[in-house]
Amino acid sequence: MPLEEIGWLRRGACRTSDPDLFFPLAPTPLQEARAKAICAGCQVVEECRAYALEAGESEGIWGGLTPEERRRTRLTRPTAS
Repeated sequence: MPLEEIGWLRRGACRTSDPDLFFPLAPTPLQEARAKAICAGCQVVEECRAYALEAGESEGIWGGLTPEERRRTRLTRPTAS
């Protein structure tokens, strides 16, 4: 599903933030913490996280998770049988 078609995106706390905060070329711990702080107060953080996990987003902070955290989450999630 194209991002433009996902309605919850318009309600995201990140919509008024600099995209480079969530998609830095060279992430720093401070940038990561700032992005996660914005996610922590977001009304659609669960939808964002679920989308990123399902879509396999490999870059950026989505739903308060880094790419590495999403990879670990996908590895530990039970698979549908």
